[in-house]
Amino acid sequence: MRALALCIALALLAAGCGTSKPPRPASSSTLQATWRDPDGDGFLQRALGEPLRDRTDLAHSSRPGRTLATLAVLTDVHVRDEESPARVPFLDRLGGAFSSTFRPQDALSSQVLDAAVRAVDAQRPDAVLVTGDLIDNAQANELALARTVLDGGVARPDSGARGYDGVQAAGNPDPAYYRPDVDPPRHQGLLDAAQRPFRAPGLRAPWYPTPGNHDLLLAGELARTPSTEAVAVGDQRLVRPDASLDVPRTEDALTPQLVDSVLSGGLPGTTARTAPDPARRELTPQEAVAGLRRASGHGGTGARMDYAFDAGRDVRVIVLDTVRRDVGSGGVLAPEQAQWLSTELARAGDRRVIVVSHQPLTKVEGAAAALALLDRDPHVIAALAGDSHHNRVAARRTPAGGYWLVQTAALADYPQQARMLRVRETAGGGTVIETWMLDTAPDPLADTARELAYLDAQGGRPQHEAGTRLDRNVRLFVR
Repeated sequence: MRALALCIALALLAAGCGTSKPPRPASSSTLQATWRDPDGDGFLQRALGEPLRDRTDLAHSSRPGRTLATLAVLTDVHVRDEESPARVPFLDRLGGAFSSTFRPQDALSSQVLDAAVRAVDAQRPDAVLVTGDLIDNAQANELALARTVLDGGVARPDSGARGYDGVQAAGNPDPAYYRPDVDPPRHQGLLDAAQRPFRAPGLRAPWYPTPGNHDLLLAGELARTPSTEAVAVGDQRLVRPDASLDVPRTEDALTPQLVDSVLSGGLPGTTARTAPDPARRELTPQEAVAGLRRASGHGGTGARMDYAFDAGRDVRVIVLDTVRRDVGSGGVLAPEQAQWLSTELARAGDRRVIVVSHQPLTKVEGAAAALALLDRDPHVIAALAGDSHHNRVAARRTPAGGYWLVQTAALADYPQQARMLRVRETAGGGTVIETWMLDTAPDPLADTARELAYLDAQGGRPQHEAGTRLDRNVRLFVR
């Protein structure tokens, strides 16, 4: 129970905790400054940045030369309609696979994305990779909100009736939820502020989407059914499920038939009225793919979002769609996708190749053939992924020389950072990837979201999602 654990921990701190904020770093680049909790008291403070550290697992270090491409990575943003009756925050107290159904910073997802966009813009990348789970629950209004923040314009986070209507309201007696108006760290008026429209400057560079399971599936697990759609656009939300409700604990047990059966007699438990909103309609996987393509102007053609593009003259980026279309958060890659990848690797010629997927290819069902292709190609320098909500950089040694597996933590959870990658030549025709993390740009709501994300008992500091120093600001040398 996130809120209860958060409140107990903070009750042990000095009186008045949470009422003041640490100073903001002058730069969003963690090369210059970042946030730390040096004494472990739960409060983040400004600290020195982390320099680039050499990783020579695959090649000796060499002096970097000209820059070939500069890319930014935004991943697992989970822009969400936290007021939607289709959400199931009451499952959060079960922990495990359900720990993402409620976060204390739930209402601030669009403001976090906006602050990340402004931090990325200051770095002037050639392109921005959005590597999946841009939205949280495959709702049309979530995608519209995310698009506005990425492209620029007036973002309107509120849905349903005007003002906040959800489980974090001050009058909710359930102790499982953090209520910012009454619980420590107290932030009175936070929910009202989170619903207000704001003007987003948008990305200055083109952005290229990779679909994630939360973009295409409800809660990242299930394709839309008529029953779930009726709940999403309806006027009742489930407050407390019946004690007799048997909640599946595995993906195998979660089927459309089961969900429709449970909802056939209405919501199974105590309900509360909420203002309906047709903009909350749920997207089918096909509609979600089409929406991502329209929003970004990129994404290829066909049923799956497999496509490639150039980042400058010397770097080719290949995007693989690994998302299931029916049930389950685990990735899958079909044989025909491996065949397509083989063709694209050949078309890349002598350019450096970066492969992007939402789920790490090493964990995707059916990806062995694709990995074998990458392992044999000396032009592949990196495979990027999101999904894990964890910063991780690992060398993959191959007969062709090897490449780097790079995962980036989520904007939805602590440390709420983006990643930069600068591809450079080295002496003798080698390559180095300089990568570093970006904190969100200074913003009162995004700063508060970082504070709450850090204190979150299920997704914050206990999870060590920031990774080690060798997973963050590093130089990755490739032969």
